[in-house]
Amino acid sequence: MKLLLDTHIWIWSHLEPERLAKKVSRALLSPENELWLSPISIWEFLLLTERQRVLIQGDPQLWIDTAWSRAAMHEAPLNREVAQKSRGIVLPRQDPADRFIAASAQVYDLTLVTGDSDLLRGKGYAKLANR
Repeated sequence: MKLLLDTHIWIWSHLEPERLAKKVSRALLSPENELWLSPISIWEFLLLTERQRVLIQGDPQLWIDTAWSRAAMHEAPLNREVAQKSRGIVLPRQDPADRFIAASAQVYDLTLVTGDSDLLRGKGYAKLANR
C-alpha cells in the first residue's frame, strides 16, 4: 500500500509515536508499504516550529532532512494536476493545506493516513484513520 502521511502523522511518527493508533504504527513500519509525503507537510512543519507549536532540538531544516532519510519517504510533488484537483476537493473547512494533501492522495492514488476529522469525511481518496 502507498501511504500519504498527513502532517501530524509524519511529525508524531518521529516525535510522539505513542499518539499513533496501533494499526497506523503497524502500517508505517511494514516493509510492504511505501511512505509518501507532500511538500505541504514540510511547509506546515516549518510554520509550526516558527510558531513554537512543535518544539524540536536544533535546526528545523536539518530535522526535516534527518526525518526524511530515516523513513525512506517518497515525495508527492505539487504540480498542475494537484493544484487543479485541490479546487474540487469538498471538505467541511476550506483549509488550503488539507485540500492540497487530499488532492495529492487522489492524483497519486495514495491512501491518506490522518486523524483529521475533516479529511476523514472527505470524498474521492482512500483513507487510513488514526483512531
